[in-house]
Amino acid sequence: MNTESVLKYFHEITRIPRESGHEEPMTAYLQNFAKEHGLPVKTDKTGNVVISKPASAGKEDVPILVLQAHQDMVCEKNADFEFDFLTQPIPYVIEDGWMIAKNTTLGADDGIGIAACLALLDSDQPMGRLECLFTISEETGMDGAFGLEPGFFEGKTLINLDSEDEGQLFVGCAGGMDTTATFEVHREALRKGYKTLKITVSGALGGHSGDDINKERANALRCLVRFLFTELQYDFQLITLDGGNKPNAICREAYAILAVPADEVQDMQEDTAAFNDLLKAEFAASDPDVKATCEAVQTDLKPIEEGEAANLIATLLSVPHGVEKMSVDIPGLVETSTNLAAAHIKDNVLSVITSQRSSVSSELHAMAERVEAAFFLGSFDVEHHGEYPGWKPNLQSHILKVALDSYRQLFGHDPEVKAIHAGLECGLFLEKFPDLDMISFGPTLRGVHAPGEKLELASLDKFVDHLNHVVLNFK
Repeated sequence: MNTESVLKYFHEITRIPRESGHEEPMTAYLQNFAKEHGLPVKTDKTGNVVISKPASAGKEDVPILVLQAHQDMVCEKNADFEFDFLTQPIPYVIEDGWMIAKNTTLGADDGIGIAACLALLDSDQPMGRLECLFTISEETGMDGAFGLEPGFFEGKTLINLDSEDEGQLFVGCAGGMDTTATFEVHREALRKGYKTLKITVSGALGGHSGDDINKERANALRCLVRFLFTELQYDFQLITLDGGNKPNAICREAYAILAVPADEVQDMQEDTAAFNDLLKAEFAASDPDVKATCEAVQTDLKPIEEGEAANLIATLLSVPHGVEKMSVDIPGLVETSTNLAAAHIKDNVLSVITSQRSSVSSELHAMAERVEAAFFLGSFDVEHHGEYPGWKPNLQSHILKVALDSYRQLFGHDPEVKAIHAGLECGLFLEKFPDLDMISFGPTLRGVHAPGEKLELASLDKFVDHLNHVVLNFK
């Protein structure tokens, strides 16, 4: 296996639709790969796939090594970019040593892990038996990991290939859950002489709600409701509110449609311009392209009843977002956080999606309860769902020692051994298969879960060399 072979397979993967919940083309691709290469393959009722590669001659006594990646990707694009993830290949460029998808997500999370597995399965290197496990719907609730049944794979040592910082070996991760709040809105008549305007906050960098939650980036939805709350002192009607998408992505774009008296349109435009300047100043370092705009629009929707509109705006502003607590045991590790991810109105029901994470189970539930309390004060209905466990570090791990020794031999220094605030499937694997010995590592990715996601090619070289060395020397 080498970088060229990994990139060959990754290029093929960028042409396969694989949005979470719609992985069937990816599953079929993996099944066909196994058939074409004469390798045993199994698919369970959930959609997970295992492709096995028998041990090379003389390597029959080497313990089975499981390599794991997830089939799905987060499908996000810039609002002004015409693109269909179900029919079009991911467009990317190579610039300054990075592979970049400028207007969409790249899907290197976790397509590069899949590609590395396929390159190994396609190689004729002398190695022990491999089992490559490809799970589904990791990004939207870890459905594949939840659906795994005993005996689907046999190995007792697993390498998760879903990490995003080369030179770091991960041995633990946060658990998490999503919290969804809903509120039925009621409409009233548009007041006479009112004009409709669209207020938009866009250009925020967004990112992964685990890896990037501590980077103090702008949350477009939170910025928008902050502006609307300030404007409550004026006589406007709220017609609709929309922003964000996935629970595990920081909101990049949000908008509201308002009705304002005709003689106050210019005032609203001036207030928006002032707010734009404020955002530019506050987020100059983290989100240099964030902006607030105001434009005239037409809509057939009626405004939300005045009291309800004020309640919705105030409630959304009160919902916590960001880092709640840093770990006192592991310097630099976010211990607990929450993400105000998205808000949409459909059929007169406002749905607000949030996501909580913590490495401490009791703190995870406390964070979810705090979010619930904010919604409770606004008379929302609240549901917690999709909870998944964290992964407790095991610093005595055998595969950790193998990976550490390998990295030293290859690069002359130690990698970092860390826990990660993002959720990995390893916690669920350990819950279902208590004897598993696991680590996680990968190449350097930036901007995952947002347009502009990119893969550092130099780090891919090191990742490929390291994984190859571990596989060939594992015993």
